[in-house]
Amino acid sequence: MLTPWDDLEVSDAHIHFFSRCFFASLGSQAGKPAWEAAEALGFDLPPEDPVELARAWAAELDRQGVARAALIASIPGDEASVIAAASAFPDRFYAFAMVNPLAEGASVTPRLNAICLFPAMHRYSIQDPKVRPLLDQADAQGCAVFVHCGVLTVGARKKLGLPSPFDMRFSNPIDLHRVALEYPRIRFVVPHFGAGYLREALMLADLCPNVYLDTSSGNSWMRYEGLDLKSTFARALAVAGPGRLLFGTDSSFFPRGWVSKVFEFQSVMLAELGIRQEDAAAIFGGNLEKIMQTPTAVSVAI
Repeated sequence: MLTPWDDLEVSDAHIHFFSRCFFASLGSQAGKPAWEAAEALGFDLPPEDPVELARAWAAELDRQGVARAALIASIPGDEASVIAAASAFPDRFYAFAMVNPLAEGASVTPRLNAICLFPAMHRYSIQDPKVRPLLDQADAQGCAVFVHCGVLTVGARKKLGLPSPFDMRFSNPIDLHRVALEYPRIRFVVPHFGAGYLREALMLADLCPNVYLDTSSGNSWMRYEGLDLKSTFARALAVAGPGRLLFGTDSSFFPRGWVSKVFEFQSVMLAELGIRQEDAAAIFGGNLEKIMQTPTAVSVAI
């Protein structure tokens, strides 16, 4: 992997792990078996054993020169798939999983590295008291918390003709402010620079040193603000600094595999901004490794 920096070790903070369970869930909603849903999407149907899918991702990341990755179980209740993947390849993968705090029995499964909350998708406020038990468990277990904010679209649902009754009232990063203050040991991750709420995401990060931003996807939300990726990075670096940006691609399925173009474009933009070797190393991997370590309380002025 060619980069403007020497010996850059790359880790991806945002890969969706589309397991067989994921396709079975989508298929059942569309009235199709899992294989037919995958075929309609143009995706390979993954093996039933999530370890075999993890093996495929490990081989793909080897081919691309990527050291580690966070794998996200992308439907509630699929935690076992990413835990199996991370257990089989402990030096390659972190286990992230979507959790719906409104679902009966919702909890933070042991051995998860992060839970992923989608307030707009499941239509709740991050400040809802029903979220607190999950945050308490995450805090106790040293688990990071990923909170999707801003615009949310699920391409697979669109292709299958499924509705997406999301509610953007619950998408503002500012809603996370009080929560991040109340849980200073939790490392909160807001993906896609806030996905259309860059200003608000930067305000949040400025006030809460335990909030990180991930850079994943093509960031098509930039058209709402008349921004390009270079200016987005410049603003994020000025406020959050290189120590709280996490590189990610938003890769998700085969046969596409790892989306190297995201890495190539982001590395070019950061090189043009003249970031130092040590800052590139942090953004493209070091920061992910850091937030996966056992947390310590961050002092926050109130």
